[in-house]
Amino acid sequence: MSHLRKKTIDDIDFAGHKVLVRVDFNVPIENGVIGDDHRIRAALPTLRKIIAGGGIPIILSHLGRPKGKFVPELSLRPVAKRLEELLGKPVTFIPDTIGENAIKIRDHGMQGDIFLLENTRFHIEEEQNDPDFSRELAGHADIFINDAFGTAHRAHASTVGVTKYMHVSAMGYLVKREMDILVGLLEEPKRPYVAVIGGAKVSSKLPLLKSLLERCDKVIVGGAMASTFLGSLGISQGCGLIEKDRFDTARDILELTDSVELYEGHLLLPIDQLCTDEISANGITKVFSYDQVPDDLKVIDIGPDSIARFKDELDKAETIVMNGPMGIFEIEKFATGTREILKKIAERVSKGAVGIIGGGDSAAAAVKYNLADQMTHISTGGGASLKLLEGASLPGVDALTNR
Repeated sequence: MSHLRKKTIDDIDFAGHKVLVRVDFNVPIENGVIGDDHRIRAALPTLRKIIAGGGIPIILSHLGRPKGKFVPELSLRPVAKRLEELLGKPVTFIPDTIGENAIKIRDHGMQGDIFLLENTRFHIEEEQNDPDFSRELAGHADIFINDAFGTAHRAHASTVGVTKYMHVSAMGYLVKREMDILVGLLEEPKRPYVAVIGGAKVSSKLPLLKSLLERCDKVIVGGAMASTFLGSLGISQGCGLIEKDRFDTARDILELTDSVELYEGHLLLPIDQLCTDEISANGITKVFSYDQVPDDLKVIDIGPDSIARFKDELDKAETIVMNGPMGIFEIEKFATGTREILKKIAERVSKGAVGIIGGGDSAAAAVKYNLADQMTHISTGGGASLKLLEGASLPGVDALTNR
């Protein structure tokens, strides 16, 4: 496991050092009020370790997609206030990431000071991993800690570029935990190993599906991507979201499986579907067999027979990974499939199985149904967890110092 060769926060002596810390404070903010501070809380163990060790943390994060422009609504200023409350210590907000003023304030930092820089993505050079921007961002810090798992799959200035100007770079506690779980636990999983893959698009999860078909005993597919697979077999799936331009690719994936039978295959597809005339709480719903979906209706969830079939399969599983919902769970009447699958995974965990939720919408659904605490692990990074489940490496981890 390559991440075990990388330095971690516990390998570092912080006393008297300025420490650049990349975190993921990409939190929802409306009218200056933070809607969910979970990501801020997740960084606290790493920040407290640096502070207790006598380091001076200089904190970096992005927020939203400002595309290189200053967007007042995406300022991290409200985050500085919330972080101050959570740490119980003053946090100095620096209203830029680079420039003479930012460096001057940082350079005068003393032990006990905590700095939070403005949104890194206010500069277009951040996502370009620009060397000059990276050098300025690094400033006069000599230690870099990456604790932003959610952006570890991005080769940006604040995740990769700054490492070139540091004496040492290491992973924080959040990144270490994610790597230990998603790489360590799944390298030799307890079997049977079953993956549940959902969401809207086959195209966004092609490498993942191919990798899981090689590693898993069963791969269960739901969500709109199941309609793309069924549509690729010439089975009408109504007028909902279907990637017709991916039919050839979907057929290629099906050919990788041991079987494409709906009941006994290596890759399991829904055998019935919940359909609606309107994607809203007012929509009329009806269940149809997978091959009887009317042309004028939209598929919005897996049906009750599919739920029962998938739960039967999960009852045999000792390792379960879920990435993506089974339907449009944001609307409660379309959420049954996602909710029931998550409940079954939580039940299996209570009986000793490993249950991992791979970030993104499936993580949001687990939180919505108060099941998050019942899982073995919920990843904090959708895109990064996808990459690891695909078997790919993460630039933000690869760039760290070897032990």
